[in-house]
Amino acid sequence: MASLWIIRILFLAMTTLAGYAVSQVRPEYLAVPHSGIIGMVIGFGFGWLLIAIDEMLKGFSLRAFSATTFGLILGSVVAMLIDRSGLFEHLEYTPTRWLIRLCLFLGFGYIGIVLAMRSNKEDFSLIIPYVRFAPQRQPEALLVLDTSAIIDGRIADLVEVGLIEGTIIVPRFVLRELQQIADSPDPLKRARGRRGLEILNRLKHMQQVEVKIHDAEFPDESDVDAKLIRLARNLGAKLVTNDFNLGQIAALQSVKCINIHKLAKALKTVVLPGESISVRLVREGKDKGQGVGYLADGTMVVVNDGHPYIGQEIQVQVQSLVQTSAGVIVFAEAKSAPAHTPTPA
Repeated sequence: MASLWIIRILFLAMTTLAGYAVSQVRPEYLAVPHSGIIGMVIGFGFGWLLIAIDEMLKGFSLRAFSATTFGLILGSVVAMLIDRSGLFEHLEYTPTRWLIRLCLFLGFGYIGIVLAMRSNKEDFSLIIPYVRFAPQRQPEALLVLDTSAIIDGRIADLVEVGLIEGTIIVPRFVLRELQQIADSPDPLKRARGRRGLEILNRLKHMQQVEVKIHDAEFPDESDVDAKLIRLARNLGAKLVTNDFNLGQIAALQSVKCINIHKLAKALKTVVLPGESISVRLVREGKDKGQGVGYLADGTMVVVNDGHPYIGQEIQVQVQSLVQTSAGVIVFAEAKSAPAHTPTPA
């Protein structure tokens, strides 16, 4: 945005100087005292008018402009055909004839613009039957990361295994927030912030994705979450986060969201009663004789009579699964002797 305003200021300076130059080269245009100052004011006003029009057309895409132009041309052609059809030959070039022609061109021009704006690329095949407007490449996958997803770090693992591809967008305000966390006096926050910066450096050196820092700022939005949703909506990108509430608000505003926690939960190992699995017991359970271990995805496995095998990896048979608020707990029975016995120190 800053670079855009620099260009606008230079443009205003050029139009102001152009106004002064015209007043000096063609003094007959402004045959009044102080014509140079008046020419500068007129040039400045003209430049500011163009900047105001540019600001109003900020959300006007190239596709919308091309569709508007096509619709205007089509409407003008229809109006010209009606005007030259002979319906108004009995009218001479009077104010009435001029008013009719004006209404024809304005009316059909407006209708053509509206129809072109509402149509899609398939509708053009009715007008140009043998031409298909197909894109030469698929739209680029854009992913907007928030602070929680960066600090979590699992986004880098997902990129490494090929589950996520495309262009990763890191907004400047998220990078600024991450830097503030890394400079925090709290050791825990400082460690989280530095981990986030390390993850970004790791992503930047990966070949599977391209990392871009986006300079978009929304001064009318004070909340970072609102800025993230607005940026993702403007770019047509997916929002990657660990914040459940942010994901819900994004869904309400029709912004696609990837929650890494939900993704990790969907990729958890599925075990069924009667299945044999290998697990390493790391501590004793709540009940007497139980041993507790964990699968690679963090699922807790409680092994009855597994206390003697703590610190060892054994084969167990799944007996039942219990769903809790924290996740699934697997209850199993020891099936065989330890896979290997650790060497005593």
